[in-house]
Amino acid sequence: MMQGHWDGEATALGLRQAELLGERMKDTPLDAIYVSDLSRAIHTAEALQKHHPLPLRIDPRLREINMGPWEGRFFGDLKHDAPGEVKRFLQREDGWKEAGAEGYAEVTARAWPAIEEILRDNEGKSVAVVSHGVTIRCLLAKMLGIRPGDPDSLPLGGNTAISCLRCENGDFIPEYIGDCEHLKVLNIPVWEQTPDLRAEAIDPMQEAAYYTACYEDAWRAAHGTTRGFSPEGYLLAAAEHHKADPGAVLRILAEDEPAGLIDMDPGRGEKEGYGWLSLIYLRPEFRNQGMGIQLLGRVIMHYRALGRRSLRLYAAEDNRAAMAFYRHWGFEKIAAEQGSFGRVWVLEKKIGGAGYV
Repeated sequence: MMQGHWDGEATALGLRQAELLGERMKDTPLDAIYVSDLSRAIHTAEALQKHHPLPLRIDPRLREINMGPWEGRFFGDLKHDAPGEVKRFLQREDGWKEAGAEGYAEVTARAWPAIEEILRDNEGKSVAVVSHGVTIRCLLAKMLGIRPGDPDSLPLGGNTAISCLRCENGDFIPEYIGDCEHLKVLNIPVWEQTPDLRAEAIDPMQEAAYYTACYEDAWRAAHGTTRGFSPEGYLLAAAEHHKADPGAVLRILAEDEPAGLIDMDPGRGEKEGYGWLSLIYLRPEFRNQGMGIQLLGRVIMHYRALGRRSLRLYAAEDNRAAMAFYRHWGFEKIAAEQGSFGRVWVLEKKIGGAGYV
């Protein structure tokens, strides 16, 4: 998801990455820590602070690029709706500028004076500057005298990537750029190689065959059988969800191939302040590839926009894959009920505050 100035908290994975960064940097001498004022950067800086008891010098000029109308939108949707603009954003900084957003040159003009002040105030010292992907890219480009949008000369760094440079007489000498060696223990790519999924709202009655097929397969995966599955009841319930909120039922696509389904019940929990997830589903060929969080992220963002403070759902106790997935993403058991095939749990995740996963 595009974040920009949107102040989302770090995910559980992001916090682990920051912890590993802190461990790597614990023996590196530091005299000062400067950091963007956005929460995810502060979380990262605090991992350094654990081993270096220094005050965090917070500077909003080190913020990420302001993405304007793209903030809070998912990459898969943007790549479908504006593929040329996404490519220009990633590779041609001089050709991308959405109304209300910053361009790369504006980011550089904003952030570079902060670097100049840091240099003046810390001559002969070692400092850490914690910022964000595009802002770091812009700053490194100016330091090295290269074009910031060139993906070959200066690719975007992964989360917690370290770039180390020495400044001598106004010249910057790089020791290494965008290093993520400390993340190898996670055994995941620096950049996840999963497709950016997109979504389209559907009327479940008009897409009854697709909706029913998805729900039937989800039922089979959860219970090992389709016994007890009542397509008419679930379809009628989905129609009510769609009637209450046209964005409640979503078909998920990998490029143009149908990949899954989301069904939210916006009326349930409205007075109590929680959102209810009736179904989150991926077709078998798209499972176990790290894509599930993209669906869950959409649900959380949808309910956050409605002012809900938490998200709830049912999960069958014997559906080990589902229980493991939801536990991993911070859901907790709050109640148990008796279902058709044994006990089902009501799971809940808090979604209030700035973060979304």
